[in-house]
Amino acid sequence: MSFNNISFILNKPQLSENIGSCARAMKNFNFSKLIIIKPKPIFPNDKIYATSVGAKEIITKAKIYEDINESLGNFDYLIATSSRSRNKNIQHITLEDLKKINFKKKVGFLFGAEASGLTNYEISYANCTLNIPSNKNFKSLNLSHSLIIVCQALFSIFKKKSFLFKKSNKIQKGTKKQIQAMIDLCINNLDKINFFYPKEKKPIMLENLRNIFYRMELSEKEIRILSSVFANLAKKKVD
Repeated sequence: MSFNNISFILNKPQLSENIGSCARAMKNFNFSKLIIIKPKPIFPNDKIYATSVGAKEIITKAKIYEDINESLGNFDYLIATSSRSRNKNIQHITLEDLKKINFKKKVGFLFGAEASGLTNYEISYANCTLNIPSNKNFKSLNLSHSLIIVCQALFSIFKKKSFLFKKSNKIQKGTKKQIQAMIDLCINNLDKINFFYPKEKKPIMLENLRNIFYRMELSEKEIRILSSVFANLAKKKVD
């Protein structure tokens, strides 16, 4: 297991103070990889650096993206944090379940904006959602507070070294980038055979497709097979 395999992703953060506090929390527990998607404040700025205290290097090295899709290509496994249960066929896990995650993979933890959290569209990119237990009548946690709770839980797991994972030489899990390329191929060829009908239902159909593929933990071989199937969809003649 490696701390370097873990990244924390802030999706559309609204407050400079929270961004800085998240960086500080990460350094408290020996994490260093920060990704920020479309931040509302100018990034970086003096307030972010001030609230990061001794974690300036995490801010300096943070990767900035304008779109969630662009930011997730190199992950093997994505965990979305949410205080709400979703009406989606997606696995919901707790902090205790983090012990079952294979952290030899590249794992990302996705956090939503302070005011609105993550949308179902954004969660459709995740393998599962993580819920932090709290007061059922007041579940909303500050962004940096949520992140530091997750950091501490991961730090405890890493330090205990309570479980081992054996990497198979025969089966290589597909990356997010490979899965996204397969999904793009599927969507493009479904468009060619007019699969998305009526058009107004296309967004939710795409969301459901991502939900299916991103939680399957496909191997590279399985991705190649499915990509071959999807490549042949365009050859189908529509009556």
